Amino acid sequence: MSHLMNTYARLPIAFTRGDGAWLWDESGRCYLDALAGIAVNGLGHAHPRLVKAIADQAALLIHTSNIYRIPHQEQLADRLCNLSGMAQAFFCNSGAEANEAAIKLARLYGHQRGVDIPNIIVMEKAWHGRTIATLSATGSRKAQAGFEPLVAGFVRVPYNDLDAVRAVAEHNRNIVAVLLEPIQGEGGVNVADIAYQQGLHALCGERGWLYMVDEVQSGIGRTGRWFAFEHAGVKPDVMALAKGLGSGVPIGACLADGAAVDVFKPGNHGTTFGGGPLVCVAALTTLKIMEDQGLLANAARQGARLKGGFKAALNGLQGVVEIRGQGLMLGIELDRPCGDIVKQALEAGLLVNVTSDNVVRLLPPLILDEAQADKIISILVPLIKRFLSA
Repeated sequence: MSHLMNTYARLPIAFTRGDGAWLWDESGRCYLDALAGIAVNGLGHAHPRLVKAIADQAALLIHTSNIYRIPHQEQLADRLCNLSGMAQAFFCNSGAEANEAAIKLARLYGHQRGVDIPNIIVMEKAWHGRTIATLSATGSRKAQAGFEPLVAGFVRVPYNDLDAVRAVAEHNRNIVAVLLEPIQGEGGVNVADIAYQQGLHALCGERGWLYMVDEVQSGIGRTGRWFAFEHAGVKPDVMALAKGLGSGVPIGACLADGAAVDVFKPGNHGTTFGGGPLVCVAALTTLKIMEDQGLLANAARQGARLKGGFKAALNGLQGVVEIRGQGLMLGIELDRPCGDIVKQALEAGLLVNVTSDNVVRLLPPLILDEAQADKIISILVPLIKRFLSA
């Protein structure tokens, strides 16, 4: 009997080591990793430069706390702000914490503007985390069920529907921010239209709302740009990051710009572990390796190869609804629940997962090469065809 809390329906497999895009299980069998720890291991597994940087820093200093200056944290803030055009960064430990910081920042911003009950517009099918506030912002009743009462102050609208946001604006004077995933990951790899993002950004500017983006899954090169918001050419006031930032070491970040700058003052928000020396070195090293190895361009190139390959093989096939995504954040939507494909792919030596019940999700490491992309296609296409014909 396991003493672990029963919070995951885990697959019956454990991995002992990894190298690049490959993993080996306890019996020595090899698997191609097309999930990357759910968009975390952008550099793949056991990247030698990252391993050395983490080991070297661990031998010097792991943790001191935010009571003191942390030079590596300051360097990482500078780096992320230079890459994004943002002005300030707060570091935490996860994507949920980054979104919690964004929510708190928006509420404090509202109170500072005289809004006693600040509301944030969020989207249907959104996923922002499992803490009680981020769960309340999340658009999944399945995830929320049993944890009521949820936190008030969120107004939900359909994704990709600017008119719905305008309608809320007409009757709700307590709106202070909009929280958007440029690409919904857990919600089914849904991509926000460029015009929608631009219109939403403009509406936030007109109304004095904060335009906040959750790039926990889509950020750090996943879509072929450093940040997914760049595809629309509109910079947010607040951005949440995590997952790929530390290449497996837990780190999250909440970045601020424009009207969101200096909203937080000492004592308004904090964290014991966030932004320690070890995780910041991991993040700085990750960004440098990505730049040196041209991984943004590679993500765009291999993503296009995967999407093109799947479309050539699956478009028009009965049961395939849509193949969508950007860079190495892809989804294949089927017309029925398809969770069985995960186990079938595992048996074939490929790691994928299914989200939103009927979307096969691919989040390969950014180091993926052409041969590995082609192997993903060659394994997954027959599995999908066989599944749909059963």
